[in-house]
Parts: sequence; structure tokens; C-alpha cells
Amino acid sequence: MEAAITQRIQYPSWVDCRKVESKPQRGSLRYSQQVKVDRRFRGLSLARLQPERRNDQRRAVSPAVSCSDNNSSALLETGSVYPFDEDILKRKAEEVKPYLNGRSMYLVGMMGSGKTTVGKLMSKVLGYTFFDCDTLIEQAMNGTSVAEIFVHHGENFFRGKETDALKKLSSRYQVVVSTGGGAVIRPINWKYMHKGISIWLDVPLEALAHRIAAVGTDSRPLLHDESGDAYSVAFKRLSAIWDERGEAYTNANARVSLENISAKRGYKNVSDLTPTEIAIEAFEQVLSFLEKEETMEIPDGDL
Repeated sequence: MEAAITQRIQYPSWVDCRKVESKPQRGSLRYSQQVKVDRRFRGLSLARLQPERRNDQRRAVSPAVSCSDNNSSALLETGSVYPFDEDILKRKAEEVKPYLNGRSMYLVGMMGSGKTTVGKLMSKVLGYTFFDCDTLIEQAMNGTSVAEIFVHHGENFFRGKETDALKKLSSRYQVVVSTGGGAVIRPINWKYMHKGISIWLDVPLEALAHRIAAVGTDSRPLLHDESGDAYSVAFKRLSAIWDERGEAYTNANARVSLENISAKRGYKNVSDLTPTEIAIEAFEQVLSFLEKEETMEIPDGDL
């Protein structure tokens, strides 16, 4: 369901750089103290290498939202138009790879957060194999789409198939997995994902609603059977889903906040971010987690 690769993921939103708290709230993506994210950049400075932006690009975000065909619907297989960013992405992958030691990575996040797009980029530069859980389930069901599975078999049946897929993937090494938006609600799924590294793509609800409204909800079974304009329907349902799942996303080992990336890059809103920029930040946060993990594993006597 997240197979569409956008030239620039269109995520209009505000920028909130407040420290995250333990209790996630609707639309304000806060993080638990379980994982404190190191926001320092190592090695290359993205701010110095990134081409200069206009002086009028302030941290305050314009409320205007662009959903034209030239923006949110634009498709580009590479996922980025900046050679500098692509070079940085490759270097970050090389920096992270020794720490991974073959461990797999699992991307989690709300529907429409870009897990498949970002996951494909990360797997490519790592030389890992990419899997999309929804695609694996559809293949196991002889090509039946996720939407049809929900209609004919129900959500519980689908969640069972999702768990089966994650169980099989958890025995593999050197894979990057894009999970379904609801994979986080089953504790058993976290058991499987924590055999690797889990990465939460944290995107504002308003941004998700605008993107989903632009591309349609046909492939989103949880957004069906609602009346009203596309954005209002998407935002209302996403808000309800967030209330159910928000806390679960904080179980991830690393958090990638699109709002924080936008602030560091000096962008007016998250719609300016490319998938490559998001993937770079994902590697940064994974590296931060792995370095902390390595430090914790060193016996006190060896320090």
C-alpha cells in the first residue's frame, strides 16, 4: 500500500522542536524516555553540504498546502534529485553497516508515512534485501489485495497473516522490512522486530491526511465507509488510529521525526523533504542507538 515512490513526499505541517515527552498526543508526535535520540550529526555536516536555501525560509511553517499533481502526486523512482544527498546517504550507510553486523531493520509508522519508499532507499545503499509486509501477505493470498482481504476475511485475519510474515522475516539477516501501519499493536510482532532494529517514521497527522487525500484511499481499508471531503475523512480516521496506536510506536529503537529534520535543514515545512533526506536521518538515529547499545554492553571493568 506504500509502494508509490514520490519525488518529494508532500508533508505540510508545523515545526515543533520541543523536547518529546512520555505520553504521545494526537498529531504531536512525542517520544518516550525509553529511547533518547542523539540529535548530533557525525562526520559530514548536512547543513554545509546542502545547497543554500532562500533567505526567506524560516522555521515557521506556512499554513498553505500544495496538493497539485506536480507535487504530491509526482513519482520518481530515485526518490531524490540532490546528488550531494545521495553521496551522504551512501556514506552514512557505510558508517552504520559495521555496527549492524548483519542485523535487519524494520520500519514502522502510520499509513502513508513513507516506510516503503525510505526502506527501499536504505536497503539499496546497504546492499540488503527489501521486503514489504503487505506485499508478502498479498502473495501468500494468491494476489488478493490488502483491501480485499479486509473485506472478505476481516482485520483480525489480516493481522494474523502479518504476524506470520514478521515471524519468517525475523529469522533472516540483512533485510529491510516495511511493516503495515498496524503491525505495532501486537506485542508478538515487537518480539520479532526486536531481533533487528526498529525505526519509527514519525510524521504529523495533518501531513499524512493531505498526502492520503491527494493519492486516494482505495488501497486503505481502514479509511473506507466515511463520508465527507477526502482530507477531513482521512484526518478524522487517522486521529482515531493514532489514539489507538500512538503509544505503541514508541517501542521502536530509533525515531525519525520529519519535523526535526525540517528544522535542522531550515525548511519551511516537511513537504520540502526528499525520501533521501529522511533516509539519511534514519541512518543517523540508527547509528545513535547502536553506539549507545554498544556502550551499554561493555563491562564496567573494561572502561
